Amino acid sequence: MEPWPICDDAVLRPFAESDADELHAAIEANRDHLSEWLPWAPRQGRAQTLEFLRTAQRQAAANDGLQLAIVERGRIVGSAGFHTIDWPRRFTSIGYWLARDAQGRGLATRAVRACVVHAFGEWRLERIEIRAAPENARSRAIPERLGFRELGVLRGVERVGDRWVDHVVYELQAADWPRPLSDRPDAP
Repeated sequence: MEPWPICDDAVLRPFAESDADELHAAIEANRDHLSEWLPWAPRQGRAQTLEFLRTAQRQAAANDGLQLAIVERGRIVGSAGFHTIDWPRRFTSIGYWLARDAQGRGLATRAVRACVVHAFGEWRLERIEIRAAPENARSRAIPERLGFRELGVLRGVERVGDRWVDHVVYELQAADWPRPLSDRPDAP
């Protein structure tokens, strides 16, 4: 699969096993930042990172999801992708994270927009879901910017560190996607 340009300096591309050291370094450098919202971050060592990459490759080969590196100026600065794909229901969910120093430039929004365009255009899915903790304003801003509809809050659905975290659930249906599928993912 060819990389998807998301802006002049950044692309989305599938992860490869050869990304293990760089991805692990990005996680390590952002461990405190990521651990606030992601349950895997505190315990993600190099071995777990390598296993994630292998699982991502198996998942992609089985057409059951797709994990993508967000690469800015040749450096992995985060991830965006499809957790799983429910082909009979034409449904997927999208997750993402960015290194602290990559935030505030629209990379995550552009990456998620590219995922939406791919899911509705290439895969012809009907529904996409995104979940974020109510307190995670930056993460919640992404589906809100892209026209996702807030469905409600699931209480205490994920354990992050020593606390149970709620999730705000957002959805976007293909029929509600306002942008023509031919739009470039990096369009404003």
